[in-house]
Amino acid sequence: MNKIKVAIAGIGNCASSLIQGVYYYRNKKEGDCFIPGLMHLDFGGYKIGDIEFVAAFDVDERKIGKDLSEAILSKPNCVPKFAEVPKLNVEVLKAPVLDGVAPHMKTLKYGEGFLVNDENDPVDVVSVLKETDAEMLINFTPVGSREATRFFADAALKAKVAFINGIPEFIASNPEWASKFEKNKLPVAGDDIKSQIGATILHRVITQLLKDRGIKIDETYQLNIGGNMDFLNMIEEDRLKTKRISKTEAVTSLLDYEVPVRIGPSDYVGFLGDRKICYIWVKGRNFGEFPVYIDIKLNVADSPNSAGVMIDVVRAVKIALDRGVAGPLISISSYAFKHPPLQYPDDIAKRMVQEFIEGKRER
Repeated sequence: MNKIKVAIAGIGNCASSLIQGVYYYRNKKEGDCFIPGLMHLDFGGYKIGDIEFVAAFDVDERKIGKDLSEAILSKPNCVPKFAEVPKLNVEVLKAPVLDGVAPHMKTLKYGEGFLVNDENDPVDVVSVLKETDAEMLINFTPVGSREATRFFADAALKAKVAFINGIPEFIASNPEWASKFEKNKLPVAGDDIKSQIGATILHRVITQLLKDRGIKIDETYQLNIGGNMDFLNMIEEDRLKTKRISKTEAVTSLLDYEVPVRIGPSDYVGFLGDRKICYIWVKGRNFGEFPVYIDIKLNVADSPNSAGVMIDVVRAVKIALDRGVAGPLISISSYAFKHPPLQYPDDIAKRMVQEFIEGKRER
């Protein structure tokens, strides 16, 4: 199979986990009885080792100018090193800042953040995408980067590459933007990547189980804390509007009635590093309207949790490119993202992805 040429905007912990993961798993073989962390070793004929990183963009001076293999381990990234990544001969290039850096992250208000040099000009992203023959661009810019996300989505359109939106700014699920990609004969997937076993997927499973068993949910919350730059970025509420919408709708879309709910990031605890702790609480009523309470704590490494999911998305987008499929990819978006164009229960979304792989479903 041909290589899958990938560009990334935002070389943070999620990008680091993705790139390390590709090299960690690239030599694993189908004959292995069980490979922890992978949902698909082979995805429509594409193996993990088929993924090649060809371009990278960031705004932090500690990463710009470095080889991508070195930048993924540079501060303020805090995901542990778990794979040997060789020199990739891909220089991290300066992207336009736009709204990608929140004021408190730029002034180091909480003691950490991004180091940004406004004097140096950014590169021409469209030209770089063309020169490197990138086939798709992954958006890993910080939550709340509305302008930056639209800048990179527009750059993908101009460079004629597919777009994968990993953050909760609505592109694939926005009819106007989805139409732009369809008209330009390019696939788009998103929005807001799910973790392999994270707060959202766990909350959805609990919600679906209670619904299927006839339990009426009265109230629920999901609170998350962590110590990486994602949580520090989201400590200011004005960065969280679309994030709360994305995470909330991922759960409430499974119900046909309204529920008092509070879902979203709650606090930054620096010493946790890339560890995320989630608290899910549900109050419901079962037979005879007797109360049911569910109280769960989930403790996971945050950034690697989404990397395996993104590896599947990359390969799904490649298949779409091979087949000439344009516009929002419904199956993989519903399976892998919190705010897809169309929400489906997870078991149905999984079946849809398998049908897409087999060519039985166009999108």
